[in-house]
Amino acid sequence: MTMAAVIESRTAQAPARQLPSGIARIDIVSDLAAAEPIWRALETSDHVSTPYQRFDLLGAWQRDVGAREQAVPFIVIARDAEQRPLLLLPLALRRAFGVRVATFMGGKHTTFNMPLMDRDFAARASAGDLDALLAGLRDHGGADVLALFQQPKHWRDLDNPFARWPHQPSVNDCPVLLMPQGAAPTALLSNSFRKRLKSKEKKLQALPGYRYVVASRDDEIAELLDWFFLTKPVRMAEQKLPNVFAEPGIEAFVRHACMAKLGCGHRVIEIHALRCDDEIIALFAGVADGARFSMMFNTYTLSENARWSPGLILMRSIIDHYAREDFRTLDLGIGSDSYKRMFCKDDEPIFDSFVPLTARGRVAAAAMGAVGRAKHAVKHSPALFRLAQRLRGALQPRTATAASDGKAED
Repeated sequence: MTMAAVIESRTAQAPARQLPSGIARIDIVSDLAAAEPIWRALETSDHVSTPYQRFDLLGAWQRDVGAREQAVPFIVIARDAEQRPLLLLPLALRRAFGVRVATFMGGKHTTFNMPLMDRDFAARASAGDLDALLAGLRDHGGADVLALFQQPKHWRDLDNPFARWPHQPSVNDCPVLLMPQGAAPTALLSNSFRKRLKSKEKKLQALPGYRYVVASRDDEIAELLDWFFLTKPVRMAEQKLPNVFAEPGIEAFVRHACMAKLGCGHRVIEIHALRCDDEIIALFAGVADGARFSMMFNTYTLSENARWSPGLILMRSIIDHYAREDFRTLDLGIGSDSYKRMFCKDDEPIFDSFVPLTARGRVAAAAMGAVGRAKHAVKHSPALFRLAQRLRGALQPRTATAASDGKAED
């Protein structure tokens, strides 16, 4: 019997007993189509979720990447006594080190991970609610441990209920730019920084047809992605980084998500670019939800025009674009790249949780937590980080290696 079939059978046999909270039933679904109606209903504005947990984004990831990695959908749906969905947890189940590990769908391509929740439930969720969720998961079986990475402590105006579980800081930080309503441009970027970028941009403005664009047409999106998938490998090779976009299914996932449309007409992944009549100069792409933009991937030209810092100029244009749209927050993804600190002066508190569901899961959760703490210590100690880099170079002199934040570029 396949793992998917096991999950489905356990779901069908799951007890409908009242749990000691607002949660009355836990279902585990291994079929995307079956989960889709509830999932999409929990994406509406009167619910709580991040744009990284949209069905169109994670559905594309599961079909193009997760399935290739033998990850089975493990979608947890919590309902109240009247069968109203309170929470949907979009997980994928894998076998690793002899245990069944449930992690958020999306892998390393999602900066933030959270459940999709009814807003009232999210606001009042208690420790008892979280205990009830764990009780339901243990009743159903299927997983030995929850490995829940890169969870924000807050989203919009609400605390993340999952912060009630034991947790630890994520390996990497996420620099963030806060954008108060009505803030002057100099409150977001200093006058001196803007002047430096304006001076550089004058060189680009001399190019015929120079412009900043937010891609909206299918043909425009396809053209920009064609260029990205040709250019990014070269840039990563220059940095001695492996080309993560060459991994099986990743290009298809990115293309599908960039083409998918939201109900408002925007794309699931929005592409911003600087270009002229002769070439594409820089590209940044990310997700937006009306209040926050979060970058996923970027690159810039291989031509001589790279000398004018087109990535920084494009980032300034993106900030100005979303400030006009009355967004409140912007981030450039997980990692400590120096260019991120040019724009993002604050930090988003993010955490990991390793929650055992079985006796075997307790050993795995302890081991995962220890590895995460060790990586965090190295990342946050310049001396240890330099030592780790030297050791890595000595042990793998001919192998390209990458820090977890290496996918972004200046």
